[in-house]
Amino acid sequence: MKIKDVILAPGLTGFFFDDQLAIKGGAKLDGNTYLGEPRTAGFTSVRQRGEAVSVLLVLEDGQIAHGDCAAVQYSGAGGRDPLFLAQDFLPVIKEQVVPKLVDRELGEFRSLAEEFDGLTDDEERRYHTAIRYGITQAILDGVAKSKRVTMAQVVAGEYGIEPVWKPIPVFCQTGDDRYNNADKAIIKRADVLPHGLINNVETKLGKQGEILLEYIQWLKGRVFLLGGEDYRPVLHIDVYGTIGQAFGDNQGKILDYLGRLEAAVAPLKLRIEGPVDVGHKEGQIEVLSELCRSLKTQGCGVEIVADEWCNTYEDIVEFVDAGAGDMVQIKTPDLGGINNTIKAVLYAKAKGIGAYLGGTCNETDRSAQVCVHIALATRPDQMLAKPGMGVDEGFMVVMNEMNRTLALLRGC
Repeated sequence: MKIKDVILAPGLTGFFFDDQLAIKGGAKLDGNTYLGEPRTAGFTSVRQRGEAVSVLLVLEDGQIAHGDCAAVQYSGAGGRDPLFLAQDFLPVIKEQVVPKLVDRELGEFRSLAEEFDGLTDDEERRYHTAIRYGITQAILDGVAKSKRVTMAQVVAGEYGIEPVWKPIPVFCQTGDDRYNNADKAIIKRADVLPHGLINNVETKLGKQGEILLEYIQWLKGRVFLLGGEDYRPVLHIDVYGTIGQAFGDNQGKILDYLGRLEAAVAPLKLRIEGPVDVGHKEGQIEVLSELCRSLKTQGCGVEIVADEWCNTYEDIVEFVDAGAGDMVQIKTPDLGGINNTIKAVLYAKAKGIGAYLGGTCNETDRSAQVCVHIALATRPDQMLAKPGMGVDEGFMVVMNEMNRTLALLRGC
């Protein structure tokens, strides 16, 4: 089956681009925006609308395969590619990538995805991760449509995975509305929650961590009140390095605080994502490795999730090999081609490290659907409900695609 034509369309994502540097630096939340000056290159305001580009492959038989180019909420931070604006990158895709797609045979996903993920421009630079992300989604859908199977079956078949067609635990994130949206996630019985968006010491963590401690105590109460006796989700909090900020990167104080958090949520399991952010990959690996070792030595069961500076497949391999985290977030748009996401999940699992097939609230319904198929085939420990921060929408998109696909697969 060949690609007859490629059509591009600008689109919107399920959230916003946020200037993480400005927010960490004290930009004030005002309603649904932030007051302050942007500090990351490319941003014209601290918060601006999320944008995407849809890639539509017109196949020989008239079927349409679809993927969406999208980038993370905190673009330009933590070593990531810059802001992805449709008006800037749509011409690049049209002029430089589309001609390489037209008339290509959709025989195998893996080799074609690796080829397009590795493409470079006239200056020998790889294309923006968002471009590679969307193009490879469309290729996977195209191969699945040409073979008349699901995308999950294509992934399992080409990567030699013995399929186990069962649901994957889903992680809901609340955004800044961490109380009302936590209630939603609990009522909907999400497997993992709430993320919490703890990205500022003064207003969200507390100078001694007291705000977060109070929040997770409340959260535990709501789980028991609203969830019933048979509901025990994992509590997963993303703190964006603010614990390190609050305690001056003093490991003893950080360990003590994590112990207090664990005691506060017992008997629920607690994961802390990004407890520290030292500003560069080598230091991040060293600090997280030491923190994980120290927690185990002390018998503390808090699991550390690596995120910042763990962006590419190669980064993930380094973090996993160093034991820099009990779990790694595989932030799907940051890896570029989804072939890298697949490899990353499989690598982490093979090494005994938790695999979190994540991404960003700033994705689209389509990229989320494709990620569901990757998750069903590769079986990470959890996957993110996306896009958006409202719980309802992202949870619906992911759960419905998962349940539809499982129903089809079990009927095959």
